[in-house]
Amino acid sequence: MERIRHFFYDHFISIGLTEVSAKYLNMVCLLIILAIILFITDRIARKLIITFFNRFSKKTKTNFDDLLVSNRAPRRVAHLVPLMLTINLFPLVFHDFPHFETYIIMLIKVYGIVLTIWIIRSILKTFESYFKTLPRLKDKPIDSYIQVAMLFIWIIGIASILAIIIDLSFIKFFTTLGAASAVLLLIFKDTILGFVASIQVAINDSVRIGDWITMEKYGADGAVIEINLSTVQVQNFDMTITNIPTFALISDAYKNWRGMQSSGGRRIKRAIILKAKSIKYLTDDDIEKLKSIALISTYLESRQKDVSSFNTEENIDKSTLINGRNMTNIGVFRKYLQTYVENHSAVNKEMTIMVRQLEPTPHGLPLEIYCFSSDKRWENYEYIMADIFDHALAAVSYFDLEVFEYPTKFMDTE
Repeated sequence: MERIRHFFYDHFISIGLTEVSAKYLNMVCLLIILAIILFITDRIARKLIITFFNRFSKKTKTNFDDLLVSNRAPRRVAHLVPLMLTINLFPLVFHDFPHFETYIIMLIKVYGIVLTIWIIRSILKTFESYFKTLPRLKDKPIDSYIQVAMLFIWIIGIASILAIIIDLSFIKFFTTLGAASAVLLLIFKDTILGFVASIQVAINDSVRIGDWITMEKYGADGAVIEINLSTVQVQNFDMTITNIPTFALISDAYKNWRGMQSSGGRRIKRAIILKAKSIKYLTDDDIEKLKSIALISTYLESRQKDVSSFNTEENIDKSTLINGRNMTNIGVFRKYLQTYVENHSAVNKEMTIMVRQLEPTPHGLPLEIYCFSSDKRWENYEYIMADIFDHALAAVSYFDLEVFEYPTKFMDTE
């Protein structure tokens, strides 16, 4: 061993160099040889380990080992071999310069910590990719969990590096760090809030990947494609991407449409506003005219008999139409819409179907259709709703009703 340490030193002394120059040149030559050995060792170790992993992954049924290779875990593990060689051989190189030893040991320890972090990161990334391939975990915020784990690893790694640089024990360093915790909390405020939010979102199962959410404050209206420690990515229906702070999911209001998506239909809730002055009682002639409408002809026959029977039994004076019981055009129209919607092929018959009056407004009387389309896809839902209201709006005039609209003022341009 002694011969190796001074192999070049003896040669330089023999050719007449000074002792100091011989020592420095000896160190440089040994350092170059060590670098070459480490380079060759690293290449060989990488080739052997990667080849082994590739062959092993082809023989197994699981894709976990394939993901290890794609995330470069074997390549980073291979770097441990030259690191071990460095630890064992660097005393030979710097034997004559012990004052360098402290700094070299420090650099090797720092490199070892960084390399360990990168190996752990590759493994965690592999777990992240693997968990995303499992059907039962596809809608879970895996990214958040991995990022939380990586955050702790980086904190521990950076703290260890700083402890090595300032020559403090790990425990003493964290004790000293406690005094600066307020500053750290301020610096990592968003990260900490995101971490807490990620845990709450996961525990409460309030948002999953694939959920359709609406958050007007951030202009988000679309499917969640990623949940991580700092942001939630939403792909809007116009294919734009909106980034929402993760902590906003527990601090701000948003709408999650998962309930609708997992139910039997998508809600249709829209009203036609009718002019109040067009509402009237129906005369016998009006009723006879409306009987030609197939959907309500049977209803009108039955209803007319009941009304007439009541008025006759009570001896009601029908010379004035308001007396006694009567049918109204809006009531018959409401029954018509109810029957029409109930018979519509695209409406879910097992969910609520209702046509109702809302509170009168200065513009008129809203008549609301409330039901659920069987098809929940957006484009089909819009088509179904439009089809229902196309028919409803066109049918209004058959009942001597009018839809409210602001009057159009024509300006005299002459």
